[in-house]
Amino acid sequence: MTEARQFNDLDERTLVYLQELSRLYPSVTAALSRLSRWEAELTLPKGNVHIISDIHGDHLKLRHVINNASGYVRPLVDELFETTLDEAGRLALLSLIYYPAETAQRVFSSFKTKSEKDAYVKSSVAQQVVVVRSLACSYPIENAEALFPKELAPFVEELTDAPHLKRSPQFIEALIQPFIDAGREVELLRSLSRIIRNLSISELIIAGDFGDRGPRIDRVIDYVMRQPRVSITWGNHDVSWMGACLGSLICIATVLRISLRYQRIAQLEEGYGIPLTPLEDLVESVYSNDPATCFKSKGEGSRDALALARMQKAIAVIQFKLEGQASARNPHFNLEDRNILKRCDLAKGTVSIDGQEHKLLDSSFPTLDAADPYALSTEEQLCMDALRDSFLFSPRLWHQMKYLADSGTMYLLRDDHLIFHACVPCDEKGIFLPLRVDGEDLAGKALFDKLHVVVQRAFRERNASDLDMLWYLWGGSLSPLFGKDKMTTFETYLVADHKTHKENKNPYFSLIHEVPFCDKVLAEFGADPERGLIVNGHVPVKIEAGESPLKKSGKAVTIDGAFSEAYGDRGYTLVLGSERTSLAQHHHFDSVRDALECGTDIIPSIQILRKYSEPRCVRDTERGTYVQHHIDMMKLLIRAYQENRIRERA
Repeated sequence: MTEARQFNDLDERTLVYLQELSRLYPSVTAALSRLSRWEAELTLPKGNVHIISDIHGDHLKLRHVINNASGYVRPLVDELFETTLDEAGRLALLSLIYYPAETAQRVFSSFKTKSEKDAYVKSSVAQQVVVVRSLACSYPIENAEALFPKELAPFVEELTDAPHLKRSPQFIEALIQPFIDAGREVELLRSLSRIIRNLSISELIIAGDFGDRGPRIDRVIDYVMRQPRVSITWGNHDVSWMGACLGSLICIATVLRISLRYQRIAQLEEGYGIPLTPLEDLVESVYSNDPATCFKSKGEGSRDALALARMQKAIAVIQFKLEGQASARNPHFNLEDRNILKRCDLAKGTVSIDGQEHKLLDSSFPTLDAADPYALSTEEQLCMDALRDSFLFSPRLWHQMKYLADSGTMYLLRDDHLIFHACVPCDEKGIFLPLRVDGEDLAGKALFDKLHVVVQRAFRERNASDLDMLWYLWGGSLSPLFGKDKMTTFETYLVADHKTHKENKNPYFSLIHEVPFCDKVLAEFGADPERGLIVNGHVPVKIEAGESPLKKSGKAVTIDGAFSEAYGDRGYTLVLGSERTSLAQHHHFDSVRDALECGTDIIPSIQILRKYSEPRCVRDTERGTYVQHHIDMMKLLIRAYQENRIRERA
């Protein structure tokens, strides 16, 4: 039932809503004009929805993947300029579309005269406009124009309409020349390239995990925030950062430890203005002679390796203590088995895990009180208090995390594709497992919906219980964003036996190979089981081990393809188009410099997952349902005008 049909036939309640609507459309003519535009939009082909997951801080590769629309700009340029540009010319145009400022600077330096540069600018603008014109055909004019920079909109409209209006070459040259005379040609080239990118992707969906392990989560979010239409489903790394932004000590410790482990300190100090001085002071007073051999950082960096190891050890110990405190505050989390510190015997140098005694690789924990193992020492508390102030009062961190919260949710539906980060927690029989939230045991869609409420409430109220839930979503056994029985951080650092490091996946990840289970999940969330597809990230596809992103059921796909260089430098984009659903597998991206100087591009391998017998129009999508709601309401408004229940204002 649509929104309009929920109103009783022009009753008093309906007329109140229509009266407000009449302020926007004050006459029958105005209402008909809008109605016709919406009716026509339903007939257009649906736009391309691009879904990317698990970026993990790799901002340079993300920029290129968005710039080339996951490889979909290249074939369009080849098609449009097949007879007018040779391969070198098409590559030069692609370089300009991907990196307009850098390309223009490189090309301009090669010209000997101003006339050469002016000719290049005019020719390039003409080529860019051909691409803009082709892409804009899939949009209502109003929607396409909304993607033009406001101050350039009249200019771009003149250029795109020029062939239909049979404008002369002199007219077009007169449009471009003032930008050249004012020295603003690079700005013009950049704006047109940005319009191409905006039109190429009707919606960008990030299915979780913006940061950690890769270089700069702040730059990833910066670039995503500059895209015009973005939706987000949160990942467990995202909620950990959101919790840290809100002052959760346990989340702060978690993001600090990971940043230190992978030598990603720049995102803290440069990106968010969060100094590590409090942690350095703690190390100086407590761990100054500690070899910290179990806590060596991964990768390469400019900071002293031993200092980083000691800092990582200091924050890891704090994290373990804070986890014990959170577990005690929330017995319904059922994390007692993860409270390992109290089962350490430092005198013997052992720890008991699952009833079995193991040798500790490091038993020097000077801040650990055997009588109260989860209490922070005075030095640790001072350190965390200072760090919390830095996290709470970082304006850039708040701005970016608030963006993730406002743009994000636990799951999305697009064209019967059900998108969420990790899993629907279930048992071996496929029965959805409940998690207690706000005193209720919730499972399946009800759990996802409630967790969305909790995240939003955490940003409004910052309740301690909500912040603890953000931490639980990071690594709890029933977290839909984690999907494993435990997170073995302690064991990985401090126990040699690799059997203790194993994290068992939730049965969900095996069951999505079975059609009945996938149909059950799709139906639970309101997707059509007949044509639905479950889309997850979180668990990297091990291609070298023979794994496939498309599961045996044909109804689930994993798009975590190890996007970040720290994970494997591949990655996927799932593209929901009007004629097909396809998977673009990305490869290694060298650098922007190689892209400019050598024409290097990430040319993805394309796998078609679904092909439609008839192209899907806007009418067939969630956008179509939204538009239809408005159409129904507009028809009621027109009827109210015609019956003089509401007077026309014009």
